[in-house]
Amino acid sequence: MKKYFITGLLIWIPLAITLWVLNVIVSTMDQTLLLLPEMLQPRSLFGLHIPGMGVLLSLGVVLLTGLLAANIIGQRMLGLWEGTLGRIPVVKSIYHSVKQVSDTLFSSSGQAFRKAVLVEYPRSGMHTIAFVTGVPGGDVASHLLEDYVSLYVPTTPNPTSGYFVMVRRDEIVELDMSVDAALKYVVSMGVAPPPAAAVRRSAPALP
Repeated sequence: MKKYFITGLLIWIPLAITLWVLNVIVSTMDQTLLLLPEMLQPRSLFGLHIPGMGVLLSLGVVLLTGLLAANIIGQRMLGLWEGTLGRIPVVKSIYHSVKQVSDTLFSSSGQAFRKAVLVEYPRSGMHTIAFVTGVPGGDVASHLLEDYVSLYVPTTPNPTSGYFVMVRRDEIVELDMSVDAALKYVVSMGVAPPPAAAVRRSAPALP
């Protein structure tokens, strides 16, 4: 009975967590419907609440924003908007910090999170998976006389928290593994090693 019960849990727990996460995402994005006039909301048009309409609205707004920002007029409007935010003391610091990080992560030409490596951390003899985020810059680089790379060491099982470290290039080992496979390995706490199909044979070079 214990064996069958555990087998059932292994089937239902991932499904329940997946449904819970999807429900949180859809419920949160459905809040964007409140931005519409009352007459245009689904409850007024169809007489009932339709889950997921906020997701479609959010995707449409993001796509429309991208289309507008792709031309000269949109770029000028975006510049005016960023200039306005840049005059607000607290908002300026938050907005520009978040924008710099997002530009680095989502840029097609950037090297952040394009490579998984193996590094000795937190002490010699212990190894963990880290992700290359670039190279040290600014005044920090002037104090590092050797060749260093910047790494993000994620925590397990929540990879959104972690540690930023700078390590000598000759102290890291480049993994012939995709970032997605390495991230799944970290999240599973090593229980689910990446299959052979997930290994990437042509990985980009370190920056």
